[in-house]
Amino acid sequence: MEKAAAGFAPVITAEKAEKIRTAVERGVQAMERRDAVGRGTAITTVRMIDGLTCEVQDGSWNLTVDMSSKGGGEGRGPDPGVLGRGALGSCLAIAYGIWASRRGVPITSLEVEVQADYDVRGQYGMDERVPVAYSEIRYVITVTSDAPESEVLAALEDAEAHCVYLKIFTEPQLVRREVRYTRPANG
Repeated sequence: MEKAAAGFAPVITAEKAEKIRTAVERGVQAMERRDAVGRGTAITTVRMIDGLTCEVQDGSWNLTVDMSSKGGGEGRGPDPGVLGRGALGSCLAIAYGIWASRRGVPITSLEVEVQADYDVRGQYGMDERVPVAYSEIRYVITVTSDAPESEVLAALEDAEAHCVYLKIFTEPQLVRREVRYTRPANG
């Protein structure tokens, strides 16, 4: 991401901040009237289409996910780690934008860098002492704003308290498995 220098246009202009604030407040008001408005089930379908290459579909969005050639894939798209880190980083960035807009904190530029330490020996079952997970995840926020630092930090704190993927990464989640097994029609 190109860093905005002094004098450059903010990434969240006053007009965009008002649009964000209005949309969020409209949603909050709708949920205050009827809490069911805020509940639902999101469905994402992933199909293996060629070797390790997968097609991810969610509504009108279609993404390709694959492993690099050294990981057995074709490198046709980002691997799941890229998407996971991207989900965390983008969820944080969007939450920062929402809460800065709600608090009236101008943002000239914002970048979230997600750093994840890994050891793939656990993933490949080579050493049971090595976890099948990142050993540590860090995120670094670089933010430019005309607002006082205390106001920026307060907006960041609000955002992190309400960031879905930060909670998914930091708190246990209930995950259930269901298997639907079928045999090929010609087999």
